Amino acid sequence: MLEKKIIFLKQDVVPLLHKLSPRQKGNWGKMDAQQMVEHLEDVCKVANGKIEMQLLNTDPAGLAAAREFLLTELPFRENTKVPVMPEEPRPHRYATLEEGIARVERELFGVFAVYAAEPSLELMHPIFGALPEELQLRYLYKHVYHHLRQFGLVD
Repeated sequence: MLEKKIIFLKQDVVPLLHKLSPRQKGNWGKMDAQQMVEHLEDVCKVANGKIEMQLLNTDPAGLAAAREFLLTELPFRENTKVPVMPEEPRPHRYATLEEGIARVERELFGVFAVYAAEPSLELMHPIFGALPEELQLRYLYKHVYHHLRQFGLVD
């Protein structure tokens, strides 16, 4: 099942993002399409180590439950609140949606590159803890799929 998620991340995500229009609103939440794409860039930068985060989920039982969730097929809930996200969406960083998508593509492939170069690497996620490659990819798939669903790009 992980292999299907990897194929989806490598082959399907970027073409799906190209179906967005810049100010398109999601089915829930406050972000427009460009804000969501720029958010995905940051998510990928955490997953490839370019953005370093501290562990916020320090309760051992909570951390274990969060990591167990990554191994399920359960999706993230709509309007999930996370302590690292501001209440209001951030302003656009880039002049165009296309620039944001290109940056997502670069950072997404950076995730695969960093683990290919160092297979035993574990990178810190603020909610799920230090993630080895498999858990990182499961997290990334869930998170990306959540936002693609938010914008009606997948069911």
